[in-house]
Amino acid sequence: MRKDRAEKAYVLGIHTRYDTRYHAQESLEEAKNLVITAGAELTGNEFVEIRQFHPATFFGQGKVEEVKQTLLNLKPDVVIVDHELSSVQVRNLENTWCTRVIDRTELILDIFAQRAESKEGKLQVELAQYQYLLPRLVGAWTHFSKQKGGIGLRGPGETQLEVDRRRVRERIAMIKKNLKKVISSRQIHREKRLAVPIPTISLVGYTNAGKTTLFNQISGATELAENKLFATLDPKTRKIRLPSGQKILMSDTVGFIRNLPHQLVDSFTSTFEEVAASGLLLHVIDVSHPDRAQQIETVENLISDLGLSDKPIIRVMNKVDRLDEGLEGLIEENSLHNVIKVSALENMGINTLLSKIEDKLSQCYYRRMNLLIPHADGKILNELYTHCSVISSTNTPQGAQIEVNLPPKWQALYGDYEVA
Repeated sequence: MRKDRAEKAYVLGIHTRYDTRYHAQESLEEAKNLVITAGAELTGNEFVEIRQFHPATFFGQGKVEEVKQTLLNLKPDVVIVDHELSSVQVRNLENTWCTRVIDRTELILDIFAQRAESKEGKLQVELAQYQYLLPRLVGAWTHFSKQKGGIGLRGPGETQLEVDRRRVRERIAMIKKNLKKVISSRQIHREKRLAVPIPTISLVGYTNAGKTTLFNQISGATELAENKLFATLDPKTRKIRLPSGQKILMSDTVGFIRNLPHQLVDSFTSTFEEVAASGLLLHVIDVSHPDRAQQIETVENLISDLGLSDKPIIRVMNKVDRLDEGLEGLIEENSLHNVIKVSALENMGINTLLSKIEDKLSQCYYRRMNLLIPHADGKILNELYTHCSVISSTNTPQGAQIEVNLPPKWQALYGDYEVA
């Protein structure tokens, strides 16, 4: 990006026979928002119907020339194609249009690179970028290898290409090594956290669904919450207290998006491990979005791909303050299981959500047990009162008889104290 002004971007939306026109148009609108999030200036956009992909230029020759004439007038700094392109297609389009060309994947990677703040996040994004770059080095130096004869011109293309490949592979190996150290440190902290029986709740959902606003509303945190895609990248965790007094940890995670680059999914394994370690997921949905059904499907497919489908989930319909009566009725008719309607911005339905979290945890995470703690084991009794939800307590000659909700790890630990 230039320092004196924002880059000017022209976006090409793509409609193929593999998708509906409506979803293709929604994807174009999303790409335009991604451009704004990346800090560029949107100079124009175009919706292109494609029946068959051209291996050399992606578009047919007629469309390539038509777009060229448009670009001559607008003079953008970059053209963004809302689809994945090969290195050959990018190079040929750049040569024809005389401007930089990037695809949807590279745009998302650029936004992630801007948003990453933690050491782990920066390493994860850099790894994803190099993994994206490596296969696209193929043919990058073929203009040298095409030259025949002449001193110093025999085979430099292949030599330079191999040098570049080796450097990228070496950098990938170094990033993975550094990332392994960071992940190991995070794992130690996670194990220490799991030693204390406080369940973790993770917020998941489509990007810009309002996860961070909800996180701030519940936890009292002041994390950045912008009306932009991927406003949150590095996961944040805070301790909160449920209506019964039970403590839980809540994590705000990176938002999902359709066609999320697989390089990011692979690189952000440790981030998704935080979600995997959660006892409950809150799927935050922007209920006011016209394409919410597609967004729900995208998130649920990614949850399935990550092997987390067996996790208990509460669907949180956010931004209900933006609904009109017609949409409200539509939601009622097509209600999902475990749905809570809230407005994180207006603090509506938050107490109902917290009660639902408590009920869900009692069903799928905790087990209610009757324990008799001898007077001599007062330390255990203190731990139970500190970290667990004690429902009732009766003092007897033998000790304190308590009814308490215990997490899985402590169910076995204090099983010997259980009484009928």
